Amino acid sequence: RAIKYTEFILRNVATIQPQQKNKTAMASLPPTLDFAKTEEEICSKWSTESTFKTQDALGVERGDKEYTFYDGPPFATGLPHYGHILAGTIKDVVTRYAVMTGRRVIRRAGWDCHGLPVEYEIDQKLGITHRDQVLEMGVDKYNDTCRGIVTRYTKEWERTVTRLGRWVDFENDYKTMDPTFMESVWWVFKELFNKDLVYQGYKVMPFSTACGTPLSNFEAGLNYKDVSDPAVVVSFPVVGMEGVSFVAWTTTPWTLPSNIALCVHPTMEYIQILDKKADKRYILAKSRLGQLFPIMNNKKKWKPKMADELYAIEETFVGSDLVGKKYQPMFDYFVNDEDAGEYFRILSDTYVTDDAGTGIVHQAPAFGEDDYRVCLAHGVIQKGKDLPCPVDSNGMFTEQVPEVKGLHVKKGDDTLIALIKDKGRMVHKDQLQHSYPFCWRSDTPLIYKAVPSWFVKVEEIRDKIVENNKKTYWVPNQVKEGRFHSWLTDARDWAVSRNRFWGTPIPIWCSESMDEVVCIGSVDELAELSGVRVTDLHKDVVDEITIPSKKNPGTVLRRVDEVFDCWFESGSMPYAQKHYPFENKESFEDGFPADFIAEGLDQTRGWFYTLMVLSTALFDKPAFKNLIVNGLVLAGDGKKMSKRLKNYPDPNLVIDKYGADALRMYLINSPVVRAESLKFQEPGVLGVVKEVFLPLYNAFRFFSQNLERLEANTGTKFVPSKDKVSAATNPTDVWISAATQGLIKFVHEEMTAYRLYTVMPALVSFVTQLTNWYVRLNRDRLKGLEGGESESEAGLQVMYDVLLDVTILMAPFTPFITEYFYQHLRKLQPSYADAANGGGSSNPVMPGKSDSVHFLTLPAYDEGRLNADAVEAMEALQVIVESGRYVREKRNISLRTPVKCVTVILRNPSANVIESLNGPLKGYILSELNAWDLVIVPKEEEHEWVTLSLTPNFNLLGRKLGKKMKDFKTHVTSMSHADAVACLENGGLDFEGLTISAKDELVSKLAFSKEGEHWESTSTPEGDVVVAVDCTQDEAILSAGRSRELINAIQQLRKAAGLDLSDAVEVFFEESAGINVVESAVSNNTNLFEAKFQGAIPVPKKFAPSWSVVLRSDSADIGGSKVEVSICRPAVAGRCGLSDEVGYFLSTLEPSNLDGSALSITVDGKDISVSQGEDFW
Repeated sequence: RAIKYTEFILRNVATIQPQQKNKTAMASLPPTLDFAKTEEEICSKWSTESTFKTQDALGVERGDKEYTFYDGPPFATGLPHYGHILAGTIKDVVTRYAVMTGRRVIRRAGWDCHGLPVEYEIDQKLGITHRDQVLEMGVDKYNDTCRGIVTRYTKEWERTVTRLGRWVDFENDYKTMDPTFMESVWWVFKELFNKDLVYQGYKVMPFSTACGTPLSNFEAGLNYKDVSDPAVVVSFPVVGMEGVSFVAWTTTPWTLPSNIALCVHPTMEYIQILDKKADKRYILAKSRLGQLFPIMNNKKKWKPKMADELYAIEETFVGSDLVGKKYQPMFDYFVNDEDAGEYFRILSDTYVTDDAGTGIVHQAPAFGEDDYRVCLAHGVIQKGKDLPCPVDSNGMFTEQVPEVKGLHVKKGDDTLIALIKDKGRMVHKDQLQHSYPFCWRSDTPLIYKAVPSWFVKVEEIRDKIVENNKKTYWVPNQVKEGRFHSWLTDARDWAVSRNRFWGTPIPIWCSESMDEVVCIGSVDELAELSGVRVTDLHKDVVDEITIPSKKNPGTVLRRVDEVFDCWFESGSMPYAQKHYPFENKESFEDGFPADFIAEGLDQTRGWFYTLMVLSTALFDKPAFKNLIVNGLVLAGDGKKMSKRLKNYPDPNLVIDKYGADALRMYLINSPVVRAESLKFQEPGVLGVVKEVFLPLYNAFRFFSQNLERLEANTGTKFVPSKDKVSAATNPTDVWISAATQGLIKFVHEEMTAYRLYTVMPALVSFVTQLTNWYVRLNRDRLKGLEGGESESEAGLQVMYDVLLDVTILMAPFTPFITEYFYQHLRKLQPSYADAANGGGSSNPVMPGKSDSVHFLTLPAYDEGRLNADAVEAMEALQVIVESGRYVREKRNISLRTPVKCVTVILRNPSANVIESLNGPLKGYILSELNAWDLVIVPKEEEHEWVTLSLTPNFNLLGRKLGKKMKDFKTHVTSMSHADAVACLENGGLDFEGLTISAKDELVSKLAFSKEGEHWESTSTPEGDVVVAVDCTQDEAILSAGRSRELINAIQQLRKAAGLDLSDAVEVFFEESAGINVVESAVSNNTNLFEAKFQGAIPVPKKFAPSWSVVLRSDSADIGGSKVEVSICRPAVAGRCGLSDEVGYFLSTLEPSNLDGSALSITVDGKDISVSQGEDFW
């Protein structure tokens, strides 16, 4: 009797936490998952266990056929950005998919080590502005300095790429500066040389004066800026026509000292005019008078009669009439040239236009691609001979133009313009705002300049290249058929040489007169001809080597000065990475062309092009079979991402914040995979986490919790069974199984076609179907609350099967979260025991036994489980439920408040849909919409509920009907319901002699027409489904709604208390004095609570034992009043009138331990017997 009541309470407090249960293999999933941290742990696991190497080793052991993949080498002089991450993700997805469908993929990292990006950085570091400074320093020292930075960021690349989940072999990487790689590049060039596809000539190319080197047209297009340049019209007096001058317009006055010709269009109309104000005579295109008289371009001010005040037309010509006429040069710098007799005359070419200028174009062949072509065609200049070019490789004027010697060409404009004015040759001067190319590395204006170059004869093999392109498959196809095809059909000879130092030297040794030329194709050949064997092929080494002349004994051949354009090296990558043909000959030839490559849209004129040119020249084959082209990733404001502007988030920070899987899915599930642009938005990455990964994880954890509950309640271990899944009869089980098989089939079809842009939306949509529909519709069933544990196990079998299939299927796309899921799911498989002692990293691979999801083979779809009827019926259910919810929102009716009836009208539903909605799916619809009845209106009664209306399909009928459209619209929109139905059933109608198709040319919609304010309705956008809800509210409806509100309050308390699904509690509520709204609702709806809480019904607080231990309590708004709701640890309750001592004793009992028998206790020597069901409960 000395034991106090409070001690009993303290004893109970120690046991208020849920009892520990025997945990299943899948237990202990945290309530929330830190995706980024989990990914880092998985990365560490992969590294420790060499998972990537093991995956490859398993494929080698099985003898999997190789799937050839070429990875274009990036420069490692900068850090990876979103463009690299996007392209890398696409490559990783496709190659992972290939491996998981039975192919072996060699994925070597490669680095572009040569070229302008490296040299420019060194020039900036060393303050080098002129080529001579490199020669003074020593090419060997310069190249050593370049070599020292090319791999500076490789570790950072490896860290980012690995953290992204991309599997690439960094240990066995290749570098374009490796002697083996360079030797294969030599072989490629010699093959072209032997096929007479190589020649030396001049080429006018975009030229970076800051870097002292020409650029490819591709590089020149990378950095355009809006600038203001001087635009001048200058005169060229005609020889033999006193007082008459040709006039030409140019935005590059600095090129005028090099002028040696003028060009007209052969068929354009030209006129000789008298400029009345200037009292001078000019010849120009008639359509370009506005260039001399700008007021003519102002349509508001210009009046034709004003022409008489400005000019008089004295003579008219056709362009061809002017060809051959001579003119006085602007400057006399080149009048004494050897070929000057051909200079300073009129030429013609159709490239001249009249959209700007004067219709007469000044020709400086050293500084214009068309100028060079036209002058060459007219014999003004000759191939192989020097051109008038008074500008050095740094863009400075030479002593040939003494007035501006040493000035950069852009800074020489003002001086030259002043000289032209002094000569009386300036007609008009203005400033022009236009877009101009800048060097993508130095950010300085480019010029166009003729440089001696080594060329590959692309034009000679252009037709073959075009034909080989037709053999390739591109995604999207319009890039292949449009942009790339156009580029190929206009392809010009390719200048492959650069006047630089850090690159693969062009392997040509020649005499000074070029009458003896030798092209070297290997180290052995060089050693044989020179007697010197080298281990490094860079310029500073091979330039020291001479080859004895065979034509002129006693003399030697020396290597030409140039090195290869780095695009030639990257185009040679398929051969050079394998040191072909010196090694790996058979493996290369077996795997060529490559099965797959991928890069950005900007590579259509870059890597894709060089690959195609060289493979055609060497083998008359395309270099690849399949190609995915991605678009550009822009900053959120639509501008180019810029480190300087800091207009985008650091990729590493985004990965650390949201995880790599989220970033991968965000990028792949966007227009950028269709070669369109993506404005990168960080909230979009967060959206993937919230809308895909969190729901998927919650569904996965829900499965795990119920699996644990099932095993605890039944005492049996869950064993996955395909037979049980196939035998499932629940309509949602059949549907989700069918949908999963359909997804598997779709993914294989689309991935075979490389359409990632269709796969990702399908995967995201399926996750929604699984989490938002299957799990929600079956929540109580999976908990064992509907149909008992047998139904629960049936659903969990199906859910396990779906989760495992989808986990494996998504592995190539989201490698981390799928690995996490798999490591839990595998433990349920009987074969999991075989993973011990290295079994998990051995063949054959199988779910459970295999240590990684990435060792497995992707599931093949089961034809027998595809079920179009089940999918069709579930689609109808979802439309009805979503429409019903919308109707509730329109009337502001909470989902916790039931509605009496939902009426559905479907336009021409199949018998399967009607049978399913009225049968097995009906209960789901009633539950989801909290409705008491569902009516699917039969076809013969639909006219009582809806009206069918028709409208024209204006897009299709516009041309067909023309002016009749208005009358036709009136005709069809005025049809009665019966007439509209008849029209559709007949397939259309005739209107004024025209047949109108109901299927394509009419739009039909159903609209609710039942009268009564208690109805609320909506129709789908397509107008083929109408859902109407009877919104009548009576006491029974309101009472059921309050019960739902109480259930929700209880669930929130359970969640806040951290309870598991299997933890039983007692619920008590307390209303304000005199109010019994909740008590009445509970008593009227006990069946709801019994079903939801396994027989436990909430009761007023006055019935709670005084010793009840409250786990959580809070107030809730139910039926408009505040109610205190408490969840308590289950306790024994005693009848009124029991002594305190008996009450103390009862408070110590655990309800779950009672078996219904009477209990005997002794208090102060007195025996007391109490019976369950009479004295206590």
